[in-house]
Amino acid sequence: MKIRSKYQNALLEIICMLYLFLFVYAAVSKLSVFDEFKIQIGQSAMLTPVADIVAWVIPFIEILIALLLLIPRLRLIGLYAAFNLMVMFTVYIFVILNFSDDIPCSCGGVIEKLGWTEHLFFNLAFVVLAAIGIYILNGQKKSLYPKTGFLVSQKRLYKPLLIHAFGGICFISLLFAFTHKGTERDMSFKRNFLYDAPHKTHELDLEYNGYYIAGADKENIYLANPRSPLQLTVVDSALQGKKTIKLSMDQDSLLMRSPRVRVMPPYFFVIDGTVPYVLRGHTKDWKAYSMLKNPLYFSYVEPIDSVTLAIQAMSRKTHEFALGTIHLGDTSTMTLSHKLLQKQVDGIFDVDGTLQYNQQKEQIIYTYRYRNQYIVANDNLELERLGKTIDTISLAQIQVGSIASKNAKKMAAPALMVNKYSTTYGNYLFVNSKLLGRKEPLVLWKKSSVIDIYNIKNNSYWFSFYVEDINDSKLRSFSIINNTFVGLIGNYVVTYHLKDIFNEVQPVTVKLQDQKNQTQILKTL
Repeated sequence: MKIRSKYQNALLEIICMLYLFLFVYAAVSKLSVFDEFKIQIGQSAMLTPVADIVAWVIPFIEILIALLLLIPRLRLIGLYAAFNLMVMFTVYIFVILNFSDDIPCSCGGVIEKLGWTEHLFFNLAFVVLAAIGIYILNGQKKSLYPKTGFLVSQKRLYKPLLIHAFGGICFISLLFAFTHKGTERDMSFKRNFLYDAPHKTHELDLEYNGYYIAGADKENIYLANPRSPLQLTVVDSALQGKKTIKLSMDQDSLLMRSPRVRVMPPYFFVIDGTVPYVLRGHTKDWKAYSMLKNPLYFSYVEPIDSVTLAIQAMSRKTHEFALGTIHLGDTSTMTLSHKLLQKQVDGIFDVDGTLQYNQQKEQIIYTYRYRNQYIVANDNLELERLGKTIDTISLAQIQVGSIASKNAKKMAAPALMVNKYSTTYGNYLFVNSKLLGRKEPLVLWKKSSVIDIYNIKNNSYWFSFYVEDINDSKLRSFSIINNTFVGLIGNYVVTYHLKDIFNEVQPVTVKLQDQKNQTQILKTL
């Protein structure tokens, strides 16, 4: 019996020391970068309304629990408090992983580096440790103080643990229910859906959901994988089969930080603007050679031709994002235009968007993510047209916070996203909108993604169609290839037939209105 008690005491001390280290380390990590921690808290839609309070309360509670665990008489209370807090942390992670679009991390230190699945199991392990500690300490105190009302029989200990766990689950669930931001409906516009809408023609299970569309030709669709940047999966246009192509390069090793592959037959590119490098090769042998002679840094990139790239990059002059081009010659040169992207808030997050190059019209197309605008420019970075999408969100609704310790900026709250993805082909711009229009059924909206089509030649809205979800997964990437819509949904690649539909609809002109005269009615469902 003494030996068993000895092992139990040792285990109890280990559990308390682990919790002590965890909470002190986490609290100190949060407070040491408090400005960043507060911004991370605000990035969760669940916590945005109470971010300022929660940012102070969490490290305070962690330090308080650590102090309770240091005092023998209060250690049982400390373990119950630790159990409750870890239950709430675990439920919080589960909720944002399964029911929220915003997945921030606000743990601090090395714990923040854990993946979300690992983080979930990490928290569950500490929940179990707290329960074991409560069991051991409750038994010890029960033998010493049998008449204390706070203590219970070991056989009935599961009841208070279940009550505490249920309380933590209910608290986070209620917090999510009352602060969760629903779908935004803009009553100012109504979409035009065709009676004979584009329909799905094929689908193929890729057995992996990490692909993105790297390019295409008449026969093939090229899919790249960030985890295997020197490998392409090639799918035929009818989605009847797939094969793998291995890329090679003229260097033994190269830092693969954020590589992107672009296939523009007869050439292909392996590009990373954060290192930076640009490799170009021919599709005959799939071997890439270094083309970037100078260290030119950029973020988004789309090839224009074999020696020219359209880019988005941070301007050294303004410290804001700008659109530009890179010419891959004997001495690589970058040209930026400070007139195309229009700053509204900070010139960084407010101008975020998707960059595309229209090969048929030889135009650079940039669609803003947080406002109802798109830019059409020529290869010389001259503005040809400023178009508008059908909603009325003309001003980016974002909050930006500054992190003084890192001299950096971050989004301080979930932003109202207007245009999530876009692509272009011929005279048309295809936009995946995130706003629900007037009289659109919410049930259908939740089971599909909407694509709005614009004629960029005369700035007119044509029509919209739905792309159905597959296994509760939504559209995450798409492209237009020879009048065929190609999309990636979860593990699947799908195609929709678009041929001849543009001759059956009449355009709806999108008027450029004065911002002061615009009326915007947003309803949260």
